[in-house]
Amino acid sequence: MQLNQLKSASAKKTARRIGRGGKRGKMSGRGHKGQTARAGNSTRPEMREQIKKIPKLRGHGVNRAEAVNAERVRPIVVNLSALAVLEAGAVDPKILVAAGIVSSKGKKTPLVKILGTGEVTKKFTITGCLVSASAKEKIEKAGGEVK
Repeated sequence: MQLNQLKSASAKKTARRIGRGGKRGKMSGRGHKGQTARAGNSTRPEMREQIKKIPKLRGHGVNRAEAVNAERVRPIVVNLSALAVLEAGAVDPKILVAAGIVSSKGKKTPLVKILGTGEVTKKFTITGCLVSASAKEKIEKAGGEVK
């Protein structure tokens, strides 16, 4: 075997570079003038053009500042069924944190809202919490009060 008889396993074919003189002249397969005939042409996909036409801020109602307010403090929700762990008597956010029902953010006591899911058998005096109408009704029926 001679050196001139050696052949590689795969053919070394490179992509044909057009538009540099030689057999492919004039428009070099790029058609006539325009965006697609220029170098560096990359048109956006059609779907992206459709998406860009859709208005961005939607579904916030008339007063967007009121509807979208990141700083607004939202209450931590507690159901009446969670209060069954506590003994009858006073209930406020500090007591709920101490009992482990609610976790506090830093050193501040959280804003708590009590909802009416579950039943109440003990007398609770609730202070410093937001209370839903159904929860208030159940607490008062059990002999407790909401301040």
